[in-house]
Amino acid sequence: MVQSVDRALTIITLVSKRKEGIGVTELASHLDLNKSSIFRLLSTLAEHGFIEQNPETKKYRLGYKYLELSSMLLESIDLRDQAKPYLEELKQFTNEVVHLVVYDQGEVVYIEKLEGSETLRTHSQVGRRAPLHSTSAGKVIYGHLPLNEIMDNLDKYGLPGYTEHTITDKDAFLKELSRIRNEGYATEIEENEPGVTCIAAPIFDHRKKIVAAISVSGPSMRMTTERLNEMKPVIMEIGKKISKRLGYTEH
Repeated sequence: MVQSVDRALTIITLVSKRKEGIGVTELASHLDLNKSSIFRLLSTLAEHGFIEQNPETKKYRLGYKYLELSSMLLESIDLRDQAKPYLEELKQFTNEVVHLVVYDQGEVVYIEKLEGSETLRTHSQVGRRAPLHSTSAGKVIYGHLPLNEIMDNLDKYGLPGYTEHTITDKDAFLKELSRIRNEGYATEIEENEPGVTCIAAPIFDHRKKIVAAISVSGPSMRMTTERLNEMKPVIMEIGKKISKRLGYTEH
């Protein structure tokens, strides 16, 4: 390990934890260095825009270089690439069909699919569109949209029935979305296709906005209430892991 680089990164970490900034004396104490050594490190970091000094308090804080770098990183993130290993983890656990879906113009679009090895698998394909209100992935996205967008979608697209189990009553559907927001997952038991049951969890980005969902689908004969309860904490945790890769923080 290069000592000077290690010290510089330690300074950056310490500064990042202090919203009001941190002084040279405190930094020197943390790193067990004299002030002149700290000044040289700070000057180098400031020259590159990673650290800046408050002219009034004389304390040091993070520089705006981080905003530039973080925006470049976020722009370069590919959702499918970031999600793929976690989708694989979910597939290994469930052995069912796993989907990654995004929201587009009042529908969900399947952008990734991993097949389990179970027989009687569900039929779906990448690029396929599906309704928001009758799929677990769609409902979990619907539930995290702004209220005005939810109401606009309901007015525009309605709640057409696809099976006898589809929720077609507006009040009942809004109650379902409230439950989904509170509990952090959605289920769909033969609401879109007879004989197919699904469970889904949300994916958020660095702005804390819903950007996608992951779902597990399978025949209702296998996707029992007991099995859904087993999958629930796992799929929610996978959703959080992918969200974290996209820059999401819960606080």
